[in-house]
Amino acid sequence: MKPYTLPLFPLNVVVCPGGLLPLRIFEARYLDMVRTCLRNKSSFAVFAVMPEGETDSESNFPFANIGTLLDIVDADVTTVGLMTIRCVGRHRVKIDSYIQQADGLLVGQVNDIANDLSSAIPEDLESVVTSLQNLLTSLPASGVAPENMPVIKPYHFENAAWVANRWVELLDLPLLQKQRLMQLDSPVLRLELIHDILYENPRNKV
Repeated sequence: MKPYTLPLFPLNVVVCPGGLLPLRIFEARYLDMVRTCLRNKSSFAVFAVMPEGETDSESNFPFANIGTLLDIVDADVTTVGLMTIRCVGRHRVKIDSYIQQADGLLVGQVNDIANDLSSAIPEDLESVVTSLQNLLTSLPASGVAPENMPVIKPYHFENAAWVANRWVELLDLPLLQKQRLMQLDSPVLRLELIHDILYENPRNKV
């Protein structure tokens, strides 16, 4: 597949396909980026920032070379100098190269990474699904408003990739561990590792 150009937004976050990312935008370069995306109905990509002094082991970039393309699904632009947006991950992308524009915005040549195929939940991993269902049921009961839910509907509890991806985003894990999980090619392996984190290391919490 031919590479294409995409604005890059390095952040201390990992978003998976299907994931929700609310953002408050105030830097001029990113305000301009969002305005362009809204005007052209285009997208940008988020990449996890590497720890200070470290680079991605494959690309030597100061951020991971695999991230997620985001679509803006909602935007509040009523405050001067501030935008509040909600974005949803569409699919993963890999950076071939990038440049920094005069305004500081990073623009990269990227290739799409195909989304995981829908995979059934293995029987021995159904507890991971039940835990996610219980969590998402408990949040509204504890007073979380629908617009503040960390996961958007529709829910796909039957899909191993969707369940694993939501746990990657929700679990309190180091950023690079989240990144490694997101990059895995096998959604079932990702779900197996989530199972181990949830039930063999109970100190991890959302």
